[in-house]
Amino acid sequence: MINYNTLPDYAARKVIINELCKCFKSIRHYFVGESICKREIDVLQIGNTKNTVLFCGGFHGMEYLTVLALLKYAEECALALKNEDEPLSNALKIRGVTIVPCVNPDGVEIAINGSCAALNFKELVEKVCTNTKYWQANAAGVDINHNFDAGWCELRQKEIELGINGPSPTRFGGKTPHSEPETKALVKLCGSINFERAIAFHSQGREIYFSYGEHTPRLCSVLAQRFADVSGYKAAQPEDIATGGGFKDWVIDKLHKPALTVEIGLGKNPLPLSDFENEYKIVRKILTEATLL
Repeated sequence: MINYNTLPDYAARKVIINELCKCFKSIRHYFVGESICKREIDVLQIGNTKNTVLFCGGFHGMEYLTVLALLKYAEECALALKNEDEPLSNALKIRGVTIVPCVNPDGVEIAINGSCAALNFKELVEKVCTNTKYWQANAAGVDINHNFDAGWCELRQKEIELGINGPSPTRFGGKTPHSEPETKALVKLCGSINFERAIAFHSQGREIYFSYGEHTPRLCSVLAQRFADVSGYKAAQPEDIATGGGFKDWVIDKLHKPALTVEIGLGKNPLPLSDFENEYKIVRKILTEATLL
């Protein structure tokens, strides 16, 4: 029995992923790149690797319940294949899942274990942040979900207007789009796999964001409504400072593929570990629907 009642820092993720790969030979595990502190960025593939749904979490340090949710769903998918559990097993043979449980391993490490986890960037983190449990960015103080090349210049101007001019715990999009190794890794992954749709997981609010600009596929709104129907989450629009620069925005704008952002949980980040099991019961419905549809 794999223990998900744990804070998913780098060491805990390694234990969980190693156990998953030991238990399920159907899981393909590899690394798509490294963080700025040289922590590996894991990828788990289950089912048909030639046609997949892409699930990504852990973009923001303190939103680490998304990491646990994706790891647990990886186990459920592998178990379904092993036990020939319909309809999920049949669906995975047609369209598999590609899971990046933690896009921003340094950020999650800092949020859980403090500034020492930033290694060579420890001084920077301590300079710009008084309480690292609220850390969102990578170790260099760049918000990965503001660093993608989709309306980046417009978003950067909004950041400047808010007084965000350099490394910060949150909302600094970097000096240029795709400047960070974590962003580059996800862009590289998207170029190397055939995925039909992408779902990015954040917290919190129990909301689903599904549009970005003129290239938004119609399927985005269809998926958002289906996810809302099964989960009770609300299809919504993000606040202005959260528009542009994100992974979902980039997939829609540059790849012209369906992409959504799902904000799990309700309360204040970081959501407590005690919320995980109950919230996962809801999130699982969205993950399953995204795989089956």
